[in-house]
Amino acid sequence: MRQFLQRLLKFAKSQDGPTAVEYAVMLALIVVICLAAIKTVGSKASTTFTNTANSLGT
Repeated sequence: MRQFLQRLLKFAKSQDGPTAVEYAVMLALIVVICLAAIKTVGSKASTTFTNTANSLGT
């Protein structure tokens, strides 16, 4: 356990810690943007398919 804490403190003191946090924040933003884009494209595709189905049904 002591060795784990020593490694954790070494990681926190080095420059890798802040860099990892920055990458995590960027990844989170990319995921949010991708989810928003998928939702928008999905709703537009759903509208298109609904309109097509309604046109074929009449």
